[in-house]
Amino acid sequence: MNDLQNKKIVIIGGTTGLGLSAAKAFVNAGAQVVVVGRNSESVAEASDLLKENGIAIAGDACKEATAKEAIDISLTKLGGFDGLYHVAGGSGRKFGDGPLHELSLEGWNKTFELNLTSLMLSNQAAVQAFLKLKTPGAILNMGSVLGYSPSPKHFVTHAYAATKSAVIGFTKSIAAYYAANNIRANVLAPALVETPMAQRAANDETILSFIKTKQPLDGGRIGTPGDLDGAAVYFMSDQSRFTTGQVLAVDGGWEISEGQY
Repeated sequence: MNDLQNKKIVIIGGTTGLGLSAAKAFVNAGAQVVVVGRNSESVAEASDLLKENGIAIAGDACKEATAKEAIDISLTKLGGFDGLYHVAGGSGRKFGDGPLHELSLEGWNKTFELNLTSLMLSNQAAVQAFLKLKTPGAILNMGSVLGYSPSPKHFVTHAYAATKSAVIGFTKSIAAYYAANNIRANVLAPALVETPMAQRAANDETILSFIKTKQPLDGGRIGTPGDLDGAAVYFMSDQSRFTTGQVLAVDGGWEISEGQY
């Protein structure tokens, strides 16, 4: 299927994990992509994988110039800009995120910078570009089930939950404001997925046992980046031209399952 034929898409956080998997899916569906990553090694690997259909650049998603530069490259080197997929973010656990009574101010601020400031900056750059071009556009933001469906025993990072809840409110708000401009904004909300960020949980046998009942689909397993690719292609394509302000959980049943300890 060529649902993304001739689409030019920027992926912030597109050189590893969920973002790189999506980049490959977008290319397979006919798109060209610009992917942004922090790590120069992963940028080089992504460039080799995507070949002539992708441009990989190094950049910090928390810097104002990064998304603007990626969009400018899409416009000048690929000849257009049709969609933004914001994947970049991460856990603030190492900075002091955790349960509220232990949460440090640094943990709070760094988690918000990683997951919300970066997303605001990329979304702002995308909207500004779409308005300037006077073209329709698609924005897809990475949320998490933890933004609305907490798990108090094994996944206790209250700043992270706050940021992912805010992603929903922010996305719905911009979706409403820019709908008249044919700019769509939606959210993907995964549960536990096998990514570099998820190694703590993915290597904990107690958590894996819990996940078997919390994410019971397909035998009860951790998600893979590829589980989200079909939804990402849909939201970036014209198939979703009448869809905005929505949150789609790709969670293996997390939200509707109790999970057994």
